[in-house]
Amino acid sequence: MKKIPLFCLMGALLVIFAEPNHAQTNREAAKLTREGAEALKSKDWDRAVDLFRRAAELDHRNDKSYSAALQQRGYALTTAQKYQQAIDDYSAALEITPDDPRIYEFRAYAELRLGDYDHALADYNELLKRKPNEVPYLLYRSYIYEVKGDAAAAIADCDKVLQMQHENAEAKARKQRMQTLQAQQAATQMPPGPISAPSQSGPPKKP
Repeated sequence: MKKIPLFCLMGALLVIFAEPNHAQTNREAAKLTREGAEALKSKDWDRAVDLFRRAAELDHRNDKSYSAALQQRGYALTTAQKYQQAIDDYSAALEITPDDPRIYEFRAYAELRLGDYDHALADYNELLKRKPNEVPYLLYRSYIYEVKGDAAAAIADCDKVLQMQHENAEAKARKQRMQTLQAQQAATQMPPGPISAPSQSGPPKKP
């Protein structure tokens, strides 16, 4: 009888015992995913997010479902005007699915509502890298530039919009306001003019 090397036997045993465990893990992940979907239907956002998180930990094929659950809870939190909590959920979703532009858009909106213009600007910059001619993104970014007092950048975005939509009322109005602001800024930065000479001629009289 041919002897089987011990290390080959151990390897075979590991495969035999690993297969049922892997199948059990998949079944548990599928169960958690189904329960998470039911929780979403019931708008039980916290439970849904927790269930999808646990499913993703067991099987990374559920990562996108976990991200989607975070987005849905983030949207619900935004609707409830809990903007910082919504931003936290969107940020967590972006860690899982960083190439989903919708998450940047949702997060930017929540940041705008919170008055966090710097982070909103960063998100709209990211969106415009992907879609440089998206009019709503350009208008939102021009609004942020207006709030920050950056007239030149706001006008540049308005011009891009007007190249695509010649009669866009929002872009026209913002451009006009920014041009007025530029004129005001230029006026305040002008050097003083020459000092007028005294009206009397000749040296002053002796006291």
